[in-house]
Amino acid sequence: MQLSNIPAVVTGGASGLGEATARALAARGAKVAIFDLNAERGEAVAAEIAAIFCPVDVTDEASLEQGFAKARAAHGQERILVNCAGIASGEKTAARDKTSGEPVAHRIAAFARTININLVGTFATIAKSAAGMLRLDPLEDGERGVIINTASVAAEDGQIGQAAYAASKAGVKGMTLPIARDLMNEGVRCNVILPGILGTPMLMGLPQNVQDSLGATVPFPKRLGKPEEYADTALFLISNRYMNGASVRLDGALRMAPR
Repeated sequence: MQLSNIPAVVTGGASGLGEATARALAARGAKVAIFDLNAERGEAVAAEIAAIFCPVDVTDEASLEQGFAKARAAHGQERILVNCAGIASGEKTAARDKTSGEPVAHRIAAFARTININLVGTFATIAKSAAGMLRLDPLEDGERGVIINTASVAAEDGQIGQAAYAASKAGVKGMTLPIARDLMNEGVRCNVILPGILGTPMLMGLPQNVQDSLGATVPFPKRLGKPEEYADTALFLISNRYMNGASVRLDGALRMAPR
């Protein structure tokens, strides 16, 4: 798919992987809408790249519908959707309280929140975007649109304390192929990226020695990945029409240890 003047929606586009992708799409002429909860940062990024900001909570159906309505009123129906909205979480399935030594179970509400944002929120966004894409006229090869999801290497080798996070990201990975098959006769592709240790704002806020230590665990290159490298991967998956139902690890050959 060519990107010039093509409407695109990026969730989580106010920072990190989403911001890098929004910037890369805009630099290639796409008409970008940023969906995010951080209005201050979202408006600032949108202003810098001539995009539009839409305050959206991906777990709230009405919020999603309002976001898509605003984006489509400004740019038209999106042909590109990149899902980067999500949270990280860490909590053991069961552990001993550090003070009393008594066994404590994982908080079920915390598990459900991670699943709701990372998995259900991603699916809800896809479903609403895809329904709009089906109304579009087909382009070359009958293509109407393309969806890029963001999972994590934790989907395949989750670490200690990542039961909720790994489950949510494994769900994102697992639903990508069925979604591609659901939409195959409508010309809408769906792919997923599994990032490893990338230099998102959360990681870049750690002390330099910790960043260096994390980077040293990557086989090659021995450093944290760059958000721009995620964006490059997303653009490749968007532009190459033969990429469909694909799961792409972006990790420098890293396989996560238990901790």
